[in-house]
Amino acid sequence: METQNNLKPVLPHQKASRINLDKRFYGTFAEIGAGQEVARWFFVVGGASGTLAKTISAYDMSFSDAIYGKSERYVSQLRLQKMLDYEYDLLVERLDAKRGAGTSFFAFSNTVSARNYLGTNECHGWMGIKFQTKPQTAPSEIILHVNMRDRENIQQQEALGIIGVNLTYGAFYLNSEPEKLIASLLDGLSTSRIEVDMVKFSGPCFDGVDNRLMSLQLVVQGLSGAVLIGAGGGVLQPSEVLRKKNILIERGSFRPLTKVNLDMLDGARSQFQHDSGAGQDEIVELMEITMSNLLSSGKIDHCDFLARADTINAVGKMVLISDYAQYYKLAGYLQRHTKGRIGIVLGAPNLKELFDIKYYEELEGGILESFGRLFKNDLKLYIYPFMGTDPGKIVTAEDVAVPGYLVHLFRHLKENGYIEPIESFHKEYLGIFPADVLCKITACDCSWEEMVPGEVARCIKARKFFGYKS
Repeated sequence: METQNNLKPVLPHQKASRINLDKRFYGTFAEIGAGQEVARWFFVVGGASGTLAKTISAYDMSFSDAIYGKSERYVSQLRLQKMLDYEYDLLVERLDAKRGAGTSFFAFSNTVSARNYLGTNECHGWMGIKFQTKPQTAPSEIILHVNMRDRENIQQQEALGIIGVNLTYGAFYLNSEPEKLIASLLDGLSTSRIEVDMVKFSGPCFDGVDNRLMSLQLVVQGLSGAVLIGAGGGVLQPSEVLRKKNILIERGSFRPLTKVNLDMLDGARSQFQHDSGAGQDEIVELMEITMSNLLSSGKIDHCDFLARADTINAVGKMVLISDYAQYYKLAGYLQRHTKGRIGIVLGAPNLKELFDIKYYEELEGGILESFGRLFKNDLKLYIYPFMGTDPGKIVTAEDVAVPGYLVHLFRHLKENGYIEPIESFHKEYLGIFPADVLCKITACDCSWEEMVPGEVARCIKARKFFGYKS
């Protein structure tokens, strides 16, 4: 969080005033969807003529299309990018000869869907800034996706204006400290008002920035409950990927990803497809890592996090990083983004944990309330077996022991299809455990390579992940 010397956050009007008084920066504000709320701050504090070359709000679709070209979706990253590129290029074309030698140009844009009159729409938006750090240099960019949580339109407009000022200020004065820039985005706001679930830095100013680590910071610093990394390693906006999809998700440490992890997903997939009636292209598969898992050693090791993400990407899977330790919270997050079917894949030991009441003490309705939230909208748990302590004994969902007073609840969930054993699995994989694989890697015992998919083994060896030494 950006602060003054007395450690109080710098307020939006103070940030706007500093920018207006700084003669280095000059640019355009193009805003669509909730009024010109960001530009308004620079007019209100005075001295805007030193900062604003132009403000524009092309609300009418025909005007907007004539300026920026047609788009399939008007509140989208693609539309935002068109706005940023057009306004920035136009600014440089018209003013570079006149004042380019002493001015750092910028273009700020947003395209937003604020609360409509009936309150029936998704309240979210894209905003970004394309800017020079020094005159006549190549521009850099910061792009955000925000979800607006206020109930009233006027409050959403206010929050949008504040975060827009924070973003502009951060781009100018905090660009060398991206983590601090991210923390400053909610100065004067709270997560109950606005959520940032995607951030992307690009351009020469951010050459050394890994956007996966910046996305992780959104969760670490509480700006979002979850972020999504694509199979190719790029950061994604969750609702654009999950919207109207059926979701199959597996939670794990993936340190490293083993053959068991893929066997769990493969076994659940065929049953999930049958249950949902969905084709493969209608199903999104996610590997989820929780913050509690990343923080198990007391602090987050960025190299360890990237190793997990890269090995998951190596087998073509997306990575969800979440702060939802409880399964019902994860379910609630996914249900925000889709009305499709949701399947959660977990091992039999995790199923037993699910029936431990200590995890639900914060809820007035206890475990019953948590299960009511978890199994909403036909959500189903697919349970992978494990090898028991007795030689050759395989423990399935049918064998999991729960406290006596929860036996009837457990039976109800099984008999009504909310909990389903995974029927197809490789028995020879059941003895593979990530901790053992990790020990073998660090001990230079090459037998670990037989315990992980080939793509993962090649990735670990090529990049020296998890303490591997050739």
